[in-house]
Amino acid sequence: MSYSVPKISVVLPFYNAEQTLHRAISSIASQDLGDFECIMVDNNSTDGSRKIAEGWARKDQRITLESESKQGVMFASNRGAEKARGAYIARMDADDCALPGRLRLQSEFLDANPQYGAVAGLVNHVGDPGSTAGFRRFVEWSNSLRSYDEIFNRRFIEAPIVNPSAMWRRVTMEQHGMYLSGDFPEDYEMWLRWLDRGVKIAKVPEVVLDWHDSEERLTRTGEIYSEKAFYEVKSRYLAKWLASNNPFHPFVSVWGASRISRRRARVLEQFGIRIGAYIDTKPGRQIESSLLFYKDLPRAGECFVLTYIRQMDNREKIQEFLEQRAYVEGRNYLLVS
Repeated sequence: MSYSVPKISVVLPFYNAEQTLHRAISSIASQDLGDFECIMVDNNSTDGSRKIAEGWARKDQRITLESESKQGVMFASNRGAEKARGAYIARMDADDCALPGRLRLQSEFLDANPQYGAVAGLVNHVGDPGSTAGFRRFVEWSNSLRSYDEIFNRRFIEAPIVNPSAMWRRVTMEQHGMYLSGDFPEDYEMWLRWLDRGVKIAKVPEVVLDWHDSEERLTRTGEIYSEKAFYEVKSRYLAKWLASNNPFHPFVSVWGASRISRRRARVLEQFGIRIGAYIDTKPGRQIESSLLFYKDLPRAGECFVLTYIRQMDNREKIQEFLEQRAYVEGRNYLLVS
């Protein structure tokens, strides 16, 4: 066993992943940068996963095996991070596959950009085109966010970072904490918390991960990854940001007057935000609150707009309209979903 301190620590939690674990570990072992350790964390597996992990630990001194008895990927990931020795920490999931240049590209970015606390990358969506079409669309959207400004301004649409594609500095983790346990998606909450505290995050423009999607993936089945959980955690951080950055606080105007959009926007009210008006593209819609036809939108600087529109094409059209009216993203409006 080598006791030299590696530059990068890869944290790879797993639970009953015997069908995919070898592929995931092999993709890390085959990186074109060798200065790393890989910390596998067994989270109470009952299949053959542990034997696979033990075999890798025996044959590759860069790979070690830990255990976490508290059930949950959050606990297992934090356990691995506690054991990590590297200056940079990279996350990896047991059902995914890292491309050979991933660790090199991301560590080079952090080396060259000391003002950034974390970096992610683009991902390939791997899954059945029929049953996983929604995740494929999410990946297309996520891959479109590359700069810090794009990630920061669009963070209230969806999680802007694909978690197992991320690498961060040890000091970022030590200053701002890791995953928290609660009734929310632990990775999305961490990204929102770090961005809220001023951590700069970007993506390298290359694909770094094959992200394998399936109907059994935890983000599809776990209660903390439900739509309700996402809206509550994003609304909490959005309300906090608005309190400091919206000159009309606590009032906002919400673009989206459908029943679904109004239901989503109203989550903000429990955090002290008041909806002054709903904006709609159809004149004359009957709702219980004040309604504003979009062509009658006040000039930039007279209100703050949140766009609660789910469809990507419609969001882009609304953004184009707002910017033609001199609205500035992050100053006069935010895209929300």
